[in-house]
Amino acid sequence: MGRFGEDLACARFLEAGLSIVERNWRCPLGEIDIVALDGGTLVVAEVKTRRSTGFGTPVEQITHAKLVRLRRLAARWLQEHPSLWVQGVRVDVVGVYVPPRGAPEVEHLKAVL
Repeated sequence: MGRFGEDLACARFLEAGLSIVERNWRCPLGEIDIVALDGGTLVVAEVKTRRSTGFGTPVEQITHAKLVRLRRLAARWLQEHPSLWVQGVRVDVVGVYVPPRGAPEVEHLKAVL
């Protein structure tokens, strides 16, 4: 299910003109679901996919601590890719709700941190 949500998020990014650089990048500090470029801005994104909103929307389930970790992971990713020059870094969140019937709903929040 997570892969399905990430596929939808990548499709949304591509529709918006972003370039996908990497998916599911891992290091000892954690994982970045999607690394993308929006012009000269590096975008690191967390994708949360859910079938139920019983505990809130997918976006609401992403904690502040996770967002802070993503900022640190972005710095680490840049250290490991020194040939890529960027003007800035942005942390985005993508929530994907897959209802029992009907089309999935994708919510993309830009620059949440």
